Amino acid sequence: MTRLAAILPLLAAIRGQDVHVAPTVVPQGGVMRIEGKAASARMDGRSIRIFPQAAGEPLGLMPVGAIANPGPYQLEVLDNAGKTLRTIPITVRDARFPKQNIALSPQIEQLRPAPGDDEAAAAFRRIVTDPRHWQEPFERPVPGCMSSPYGVARLHNGKLTGAYHGGLDQHAPAGQPIRAIAAGTVRLVRPFQLMGNTVGVDHGQGVESMYLHLSKFAVADGASVNKGDVVGYVGATGRATGPHLHWSIYVNGIAVNPSGWVTVKPCAAAPPRAKKRSAKK
Repeated sequence: MTRLAAILPLLAAIRGQDVHVAPTVVPQGGVMRIEGKAASARMDGRSIRIFPQAAGEPLGLMPVGAIANPGPYQLEVLDNAGKTLRTIPITVRDARFPKQNIALSPQIEQLRPAPGDDEAAAAFRRIVTDPRHWQEPFERPVPGCMSSPYGVARLHNGKLTGAYHGGLDQHAPAGQPIRAIAAGTVRLVRPFQLMGNTVGVDHGQGVESMYLHLSKFAVADGASVNKGDVVGYVGATGRATGPHLHWSIYVNGIAVNPSGWVTVKPCAAAPPRAKKRSAKK
């Protein structure tokens, strides 16, 4: 082995020490932030880019899906040539998402995606653009409470569907304005069979948001929006039992828990109904 060949792994290890990953114990639906001088990162077969930032260290976001298997993983941090700079042990924690039953009418339960719907949604989730438009904190799209959290296993009329809730639902009346959670570019404006009227915004560097079941749109494809701009109005289109807003955050193509980015209080449980007392004879 030449002297240079012996030194190169040591240099790579030293450069890898400049990379910081947090958290290293991440719940299902969470996101790891990878900061430092690296080009990309890889875990469980998924690769993400690390982007230069206007201020601070380069940053990449590694998502963990709601149905990722809990347990140990290895996160590889890579240089421009694809060589491993550092391997970091990661633990995915079981978030213990509950189950939730939704009562659907036969007409709504029988709805299926229209031709091209799944492909259009998948194409949107694959978008990754270089400019970063988002800044934290994000803004709630509507002010209402959370009626259904992220990650719950969904039952329809008491039957497991095999699907999970990839976003969160907020209580909102029909016609209420829906506001962009962060600045970005509108990349999806489409009526879907299941999701209803849907708007998708690309916030840059792998971060996206989607707003479903709209009554009508307020933006066009390709429009630039600022945080707080109105993108549409609350409705009940698609597979919806009534007016509300379902919205999602995607990080590098994976739906992650919006509660990690914004705070939305759960709706108060309905008080138990008082039992009627029978009249004494």
